[in-house]
Amino acid sequence: MNLKNIKLLAGDASFRKFYRSKGNTIVVYSKKNKYKNLQVYDAINNCLNKNGVSAPKLKKEFYSKNYILIEDLGNKTLFKLLQKRKNKKKIYFNIIKILKLNQKIKVKKLVTFKKEKYKIPQYTKTELLKESSLFVDWYLPQVVEKIKIKQSKKEIKKCLESLYKKLKLHKKVFVHRDFHVSNMMLYKKKLYLIDNQDAIYGNIAYDLASLIDDVRFKTSQEIKDNIFEMYLKLNNKIDKNKLKNDFEILSVLRNLKIIGIFTRLAVRDKKKNYRIMIPYAWKMIEYRMSKNSLFKDLEFNLNKYFSEKVRSKKWL
Repeated sequence: MNLKNIKLLAGDASFRKFYRSKGNTIVVYSKKNKYKNLQVYDAINNCLNKNGVSAPKLKKEFYSKNYILIEDLGNKTLFKLLQKRKNKKKIYFNIIKILKLNQKIKVKKLVTFKKEKYKIPQYTKTELLKESSLFVDWYLPQVVEKIKIKQSKKEIKKCLESLYKKLKLHKKVFVHRDFHVSNMMLYKKKLYLIDNQDAIYGNIAYDLASLIDDVRFKTSQEIKDNIFEMYLKLNNKIDKNKLKNDFEILSVLRNLKIIGIFTRLAVRDKKKNYRIMIPYAWKMIEYRMSKNSLFKDLEFNLNKYFSEKVRSKKWL
């Protein structure tokens, strides 16, 4: 297949490229890290489909040529749909139902289309700390004076480690890891999840934090609170206080990670379009910290090294 003759679509933050081809198909091309971006990607999609959650289906694989063909779901992301809707509650209620289905998934071992075994990983404390460290490893050096970098990294990492120890819900559930409205599509009146290859087993509040405090889609605090209450109504056996505790911790740490990722994408990968979302990520971090004394030490250190002027910049 000559990729030059088919339409390149807007991609994501991975090393994949997507092309619209004939016969209601999308070409997913990935030469770098293709096992994860093609084999694991399809295996997780299959797992979701088998458990009642719609995801893109494989049509044909050309793995030796670095691409696969999947079904074309069109262009209707829930991001676009929600932008046009004044009453967003019904859409979010349907999303919460999908989240509940996800969290019922128990399968941990999968087989890819090349008959290779894949075990869905666990979100360990080490992995979570490594992710949040993207903030101090990529964003911090861009904005903090060189003389203060070593000390600021040490102080902030200590705060992050302390917060992870305060998580209260330890049962592991299926976590999409990037569960937000830009990764959901409406096709033939069904909601589909995309960008599924990073799924993992982890904290039940993680995907909820991804959805509610979504850096890509701005929502009012009223809507954020409504979504949280919707989730509780559908999951009334969960301890509300423990869920709220973990939700707020994971929201803050996830958005710090995102600031680090967006900086890395701009600096290392020259993908600079993500940088405009950094100020909103800061706003959500500030709001969550202001509502919970758990963040006292982190808030102190972030205020110490990152001024309001720095946080409001769309770039460094």
